[in-house]
Amino acid sequence: MNAQAIAYNDKAISTSAVWSRLMLFLDKQPTGAKWGIVLGLMLAIAWVDQATGWELSLLAVYALPILLAVRLMGRNAGVVMALLHGPIWWIANEGSQPYTTAWGYNWTMISRVIVFAFIAVGANAIRSKQEADKARIEMLEQVRRLQAEIVSASEHEQQRIGQDLHDGLCQQLAAIGCAARALAEDLQAHQLVEAQDAEKIESAIQQAVMEARSMARGIFPVHVDHTGLSIALSELAQNTRRLTGTAIEVDHVADVQIESPEVAMHLYRIAQEAVANAVRHSGASQVVISLLMEGSYLKLTINDNGRGIEASEGWEGLGMGLRTMRYRAHAMGAELAIAEGSHGGTSVCCSLKVNATTTSFHHEHV
Repeated sequence: MNAQAIAYNDKAISTSAVWSRLMLFLDKQPTGAKWGIVLGLMLAIAWVDQATGWELSLLAVYALPILLAVRLMGRNAGVVMALLHGPIWWIANEGSQPYTTAWGYNWTMISRVIVFAFIAVGANAIRSKQEADKARIEMLEQVRRLQAEIVSASEHEQQRIGQDLHDGLCQQLAAIGCAARALAEDLQAHQLVEAQDAEKIESAIQQAVMEARSMARGIFPVHVDHTGLSIALSELAQNTRRLTGTAIEVDHVADVQIESPEVAMHLYRIAQEAVANAVRHSGASQVVISLLMEGSYLKLTINDNGRGIEASEGWEGLGMGLRTMRYRAHAMGAELAIAEGSHGGTSVCCSLKVNATTTSFHHEHV
């Protein structure tokens, strides 16, 4: 962009700012002052019209106070100004008008009044539409802010629960396991058969600790920020496979270092939600997670061999889960596509354009 274009844009921005400040000032004035401004403007135009004579038409200029009245006070004020325009114009041009009959001059006045009344009504319709569009945009922005707050609150609550599970329940179970171990050793020292039962209890507690820690890490995957998204997805697959028995595979994964913790968490949560829905709702026996670089896009894909998007009622009933996935994709500037897989089942694909949020990557098979 050359210097002339930059200067032109700066001038346009400056003019727009001045106009906005002027309208804001006029909007704050009392109704009487607004009427005085628009009537004074119309009388000033009429004085110029009278001074310049019949040859110079100020038809378009007379529309300014009418449009200003609509802008400041609404349609009725604009129609009133249109009606006042007739006699004011008639008086301003009565001495120089070329009509040979009074009917011709009066009919011209009436025609101008009708035209300006239509202008007032049309300007009010445009103003109403602009206000409705502004209100709709504000509502959409408020909805987006509310969605962001809901997702943020949900994320914080999940992190809190995950931390509580790890620091609270897991530690208590570990302590109980230690007590069971001590009990088993004491029973063994006395050569009692109950020692085997105590060992079974200890083994069950250790298994419960492992499952609780797996759940905690799924709810609060702190490793996403530190060791990379690919490792987080691998652990998601391992934990889900162990807890549900469903075959979860991670294939063709790009080891991507993501600088933004929010982007990494959004991608992880989308994968987590897609895997959970494939296991719960589609009846899938196999789920494949992939994270690939295709050109300048990072693509996270979750495919399953379940009933498919058309036959499955689960996807239609997801409600908040599906909307949250779509919001997460939108929040990081990605595209989310949910469709029937090429070999049946359901395919969830999130495409993120690589920019400053990623640093380096290489492909590896997990």
